[in-house]
Amino acid sequence: MAQPKKESQPNGTSPAQYGPDNPHPLSTLRTELVWEGKYDEWGNRREVDAASIAMPLQKIETIDEPRARAKAQGLLFDESTAHLDDFRNMLIWGDNKLVASSLLANYRGKIDLIYIDPPFDVGADFSMNVPIGEKNAVVHKDQSTLEMVAYRDTWGRGRDSYLQMMYERLVLIKALLSENGALYVHCDWHVDAYLRAMLDELFAPQNFVNEIVWKRSDAKSDAGQGSRHYSRIQDTILFYRNSENVTWNPLYVPLSEDYVEGFFRYSDEDGRRYKLENMLGPGGEAKGNPVYEVKGVTRAWRYSKKKMQDLIDRGLVVQTNPGTVPMRKSYLEDSKGVQIGTWWDDISMIRGWSHEKCGYTTQKPEALLERIILASTNPGDLVADFFCGSGTTGVVAEKLDRRWIMADLGRFAIHTARKRMIDAQRKQHDGDRPYRAFDVFNLGRYERQWWQKERLKGADDDHRRVVLEFYKAELLKSAPSPLIHGKKGPSLCHVDGIDGILTRREIEAVASAAKEAGAKEVTCLAWEFEMDLRLECNRLEKELGVKIKLIQIPREIMEKNRTEPPPFLEVATLEAKAVYHKKGKEKSVDIKLTRFLPSLAEVPSKELKALQERAIKNGFDFIDFWAVDFDFQHGGPFNHHWQDYRTRKDRSLKTASEQRYQYPKKGVHTACVKVVDIFGCDTSITVEIDYE
Repeated sequence: MAQPKKESQPNGTSPAQYGPDNPHPLSTLRTELVWEGKYDEWGNRREVDAASIAMPLQKIETIDEPRARAKAQGLLFDESTAHLDDFRNMLIWGDNKLVASSLLANYRGKIDLIYIDPPFDVGADFSMNVPIGEKNAVVHKDQSTLEMVAYRDTWGRGRDSYLQMMYERLVLIKALLSENGALYVHCDWHVDAYLRAMLDELFAPQNFVNEIVWKRSDAKSDAGQGSRHYSRIQDTILFYRNSENVTWNPLYVPLSEDYVEGFFRYSDEDGRRYKLENMLGPGGEAKGNPVYEVKGVTRAWRYSKKKMQDLIDRGLVVQTNPGTVPMRKSYLEDSKGVQIGTWWDDISMIRGWSHEKCGYTTQKPEALLERIILASTNPGDLVADFFCGSGTTGVVAEKLDRRWIMADLGRFAIHTARKRMIDAQRKQHDGDRPYRAFDVFNLGRYERQWWQKERLKGADDDHRRVVLEFYKAELLKSAPSPLIHGKKGPSLCHVDGIDGILTRREIEAVASAAKEAGAKEVTCLAWEFEMDLRLECNRLEKELGVKIKLIQIPREIMEKNRTEPPPFLEVATLEAKAVYHKKGKEKSVDIKLTRFLPSLAEVPSKELKALQERAIKNGFDFIDFWAVDFDFQHGGPFNHHWQDYRTRKDRSLKTASEQRYQYPKKGVHTACVKVVDIFGCDTSITVEIDYE
């Protein structure tokens, strides 16, 4: 192997391995942020293969609440005036890396503004207190298993894994931005310097626009007794553009009283206050400013001679004394205010008494998003938020006539955002302001396959053994099917992947395998369940004659040194019935809830017993939201014809719908009832309607 040429050092005392003819590798490196995982073993940059992770989005709900309500009540609904256009906004449940890559096919280069508020605290706690029942009681909610897994993947290798997570998503986000698009990244002192360096590399330093500082809290903040640091009272928002043609609408705040008193010191004969402004051209003649005489003073002016004469004719040019430089009058009444800068101290964080507070830990104030959306978009533009949390971005976008796409991994986040968007639809419609309908999507079975392939490399055998041991079930070494892993009593057992979501397709395959094995019952243990899975189980039970139990795997089995089995709880039980109304020859239908027993899967063990007793006594206390699709079609999305939900101010909940739905044809119809509990977990059943 050829050795690098050795050169003598300038003083000639000893040979050097590197020099002008053989530069040291460090001498040719560019400035960049490097983290573990950015480059592969051969030094090649790891690219984000968007095509390999793009998946079809599955529509599971359609929501147009005012239209559905008007139709049921026999009222006219003019879609041409009630709806802004045919675009349907999107709320997507799933990993935002998969969501963003799946959107590229239809939205590459089409999103005008993307705001993200990703997790940026390695010690963040995603648990929270949620209200229960009609009074002021609360119950503690742990983070969901899927959120826990995502958190582990985000921070598992410390800051390196966090940066890799953000890099992959920012690459996809940039591809989704339009030519005149803008990106706002909300963060704080934990990661702002790292994200700034990463974004400079992705967007180029010249496309960095501003570092905005939001003073989110008062002076005490986190500087408690005994702390040895200044109080942390601010967040950082990094603003990047996709090109020099970025949309920009300057915003202003009113002038302060001190500013008015200090600058608007003059008044004309009509009592109108004004200030005097400099009219000299910046940089003088050298910068191309025209030179001419005004009231005996020759200077380089910022205005053309024609424009200056117009100002003089309108009485707006003032010379305070002979020989002084003329100034321009600027009236207080014509002032737009002060253009907003990068220090935002006029927007308060969400307080306990705030009318917009919805109980979501990381909720941001609507005023913050309103400022960003107004500055960087125009009516009709498309806004996206891939860490949407409580859905503030969508709420503000709806109010401001912007289209929106939101996504989040958390089931509770999707539920909270759905409620807020339905409420936004109602308020827009009730105020005679147009709005857009929206749909709820997920990634279904495709997401599980990706998680299993990328995170576990397909290895689930040891995980299944541990789950079955804690469940006190027998591990079957010679199972009748690869889908059957154990047996407990008369029931066969299936254990889903550790990072998987039990899907419709899987449950059908498991139930079929149990039937072929001669079983009358099969228990499916899983960490997470696809939305509306119970509905599919109801269909399969009738079709195959196999009882299907869905059991949530408790996260406590992952605790170190645990030997005692934690409680394994079946998913929620829901029962409802049809209520028929007759008025003359007219017949209408409503749905009444008759029983609900929540799963309590996300309740800490120490609170479980007390809550189980309460659930048995009054399970309706655990319902946060419920809706009815009176004409449900198997295989199609859930259409929201009627819904009721608890709010922070109104904790009451109807247990019977008030739709008085009328079917266009007689016969047997199917209604679907969807219930979402206070933890964001949903359960659905079908109700047969005999409409004769």
